[in-house]
Amino acid sequence: MRAGVRIGVDVGRARVGVARCDRDGLLATPVETIQRASIDVVTRLRAIAEELGAVEAVVGLPISLSGGDTPSTQDARDMAAQLAASMPVRLVDERLSTVTASAGMRASGKSTRQQRATIDQAAAVVILQHALDSERASGRAPGELLTDGGAAAQREG
Repeated sequence: MRAGVRIGVDVGRARVGVARCDRDGLLATPVETIQRASIDVVTRLRAIAEELGAVEAVVGLPISLSGGDTPSTQDARDMAAQLAASMPVRLVDERLSTVTASAGMRASGKSTRQQRATIDQAAAVVILQHALDSERASGRAPGELLTDGGAAAQREG
């Protein structure tokens, strides 16, 4: 398992959820929800990464259940590419992350209405935790690494 804080990013049309993990890569926790209409999201993500001393970002890539692109896939790729200009970024499959996060929140007693403010953070936690668990189990870094400028460099685990 590689050491270092990572941030997890769930890119949505209206909001972007952000999570982080500890230096040992054991546990993902929520950080914040960024409203896309009110701020430059990539600038805020860079600031969060710097504040936390993050070594990389793990960005969820929305893929359909059949494995194809969704209307949101290119949006996530574009944001990841912009972020990759300043730090290593890994794109990871995020299928069902929001569904998983919502189910967990419902199980803890939160209604759909109560979930609105934090569901994106919870989805970012699910994305990052899955990536951490995958790396720990396989010994390989998860997803595909984007190089400077956002080009996919390699596909790992």
